[in-house]
Amino acid sequence: MKRKPLNAIMGVGMRGRKHAVGTRGKGAILFALISLLVLPSAFLAGQATAEESAEIAPLIAYNALLVGDDARARLVVNFDRAPEFSYHYLKDPARFVITLPATAFGFDHDAVQARGLITDVRYGTTGPGQSRIVLTAREPIQMTLAETRDEGGTGARLVVDLAIADSTVFEKLLAGQDKQSGNASDAEDAALAPEDDSFVVAIDAGHGGVDTGAVGEDSKTFEKDITLDFARAFAARLQTVPGFDSYLTRDADVYLSLSKRVELARQHGADLFISLHADSLSQRDISGATVYTLSDRASDRLAAALAQRENLSNEIMGIEASAEPEEVTDILLDLTRRETQSFAISLADQVVASFEGQISLINNPHRFAGFMVLKAPDIPSILLEIGFLSNPEDEKRMLDPVWRDTLVDRLVDAVTRYRSPMMSGIE
Repeated sequence: MKRKPLNAIMGVGMRGRKHAVGTRGKGAILFALISLLVLPSAFLAGQATAEESAEIAPLIAYNALLVGDDARARLVVNFDRAPEFSYHYLKDPARFVITLPATAFGFDHDAVQARGLITDVRYGTTGPGQSRIVLTAREPIQMTLAETRDEGGTGARLVVDLAIADSTVFEKLLAGQDKQSGNASDAEDAALAPEDDSFVVAIDAGHGGVDTGAVGEDSKTFEKDITLDFARAFAARLQTVPGFDSYLTRDADVYLSLSKRVELARQHGADLFISLHADSLSQRDISGATVYTLSDRASDRLAAALAQRENLSNEIMGIEASAEPEEVTDILLDLTRRETQSFAISLADQVVASFEGQISLINNPHRFAGFMVLKAPDIPSILLEIGFLSNPEDEKRMLDPVWRDTLVDRLVDAVTRYRSPMMSGIE
């Protein structure tokens, strides 16, 4: 069952909600009104008609906000009226350029300070009757949403969403771009759409690169190596099942931030997201597989501790946590609960049922906590602890190719059973 694309969900979630502009907007409006005094004397003398005055008067951008992390960004700009706009891409470095009519920028520059994916923000007049906003990114990007939204007669807001893209997609956008107005162009839609109707499972091998994860007590095996072995085996096995496709967020010993893992899954049309881990605990006697789903409250202390540890992965590379406004964060969590949480729970239940009697499970094997990697609002997601490297028996099992293949077979069984009732309900 295909899920809604993020831009559709975000559009529904944000539409109609007032953006917190604070008190700085008043000063910005005053600044913009003062700028009207520099208009041609003919306008001031009343020689132009009311229609001509409306055409001459610049747009007033009185508030702005830039939020996001190292995988995506959202720019919101409030105007006194709906702006006509176009956009295009530039490279070396990757840039997204928004072209506007003459605009008086009166918002506080601190509101659009570069962060995460965006390394530089510039805006201003670029010629007679023309202004631009230029967003520079640290890597190739693609626009996933660009639209204006009416503010109920009090103005309009421009909303632009950007996300990381692989170099092939970015070069395709550069080669085929034709300045577009309004929503995403056909080029962006084609870049984001999956190639066929296969049910795509994104398989995320936890940790990687400088982030080794846990270390085995006996063999000193790295968690990042175990998760990659299991992920590759799971992906290969799933590829043999008709109607299914798999995507590995990483297929090498490389570091990926938590947000990039989710964004890559989304861009490859994932219908499910399964993150594989093999953590270590101070209690060496605890063993068995565990399935986690997302919740803002942990089911128990063990779940809370594991989530806290996994969420620290970004700090290894000095990546700051996304500091999105509370309004945005609440919307994402609400959408997760409304749109995907029941599906994630169903998948977790299928995994537990498939493992029972064949794969050792921890007590209360379905648990929940606030894992950042499970926060995709449009993809049902689970985190599977294959076992614990702190337990000698678990470590021995995870290094056994035969046991690995058994676990992979049970995972494939769970995913196919999860999909079957969903497909029968819509066909």
